Amino acid sequence: MDNATRSERSRNAALEAAIAIIARDGPGRLTLDAIARESGLSKGGVMHQFRTKEAVLKALLERQMAHFEEFSIRYMAKVSGTSANPNLATQLATIREAATSPNSAALALVAAMVENPDLMALPRELEMKRMAAIKEEAADPDLAMLRWAGALGLLLSSLFGMSPLSKDEHQRLFARLLDDAQWTGLGQPATTRTKSAAKSTAKSGTPSAAKAPTPRKRA
Repeated sequence: MDNATRSERSRNAALEAAIAIIARDGPGRLTLDAIARESGLSKGGVMHQFRTKEAVLKALLERQMAHFEEFSIRYMAKVSGTSANPNLATQLATIREAATSPNSAALALVAAMVENPDLMALPRELEMKRMAAIKEEAADPDLAMLRWAGALGLLLSSLFGMSPLSKDEHQRLFARLLDDAQWTGLGQPATTRTKSAAKSTAKSGTPSAAKAPTPRKRA
């Protein structure tokens, strides 16, 4: 085995150990010593790959983001010719994948958020680009964002142990979020719905205010 291959295996072993520690013990227990124990590498071997805990978190976050970016690319290729909202569909499916995958990118996100909020700039910039693409294709951008936010809420509530929903309920709700047919009737901008409602009211007329009673004259 050459040095490059050996180094890559050590790097991957350290990152897998980091995810295992975060999932089992929480991000607060992630240290270089803990990674060495979990992975079977020496402390020096871990430090050869990562000089600091922050470097581990950054590499872990980047690796998990790359993994789900590959998933997104494959899913986009599959739905681009059939979906009216391929960017939204891809994002919803990717969030669902993160929610159902063990040791998912969500663990890396939480660890980074807890230990160094500045690291969140990496996924935030990517999400801003994705959101712009979702709004661009949507007939009703607000509705598209609500569907995206609903999926993200399912992911985060499950991740933090706050969700009372069963696994089947989660999957059913994700399926509904992904199904454009469930949202077709709402698929128009809010301003258009408001104008339509106003036009309908004007056409039918509004009930006139009740006439105030006239005071009775004294005899």
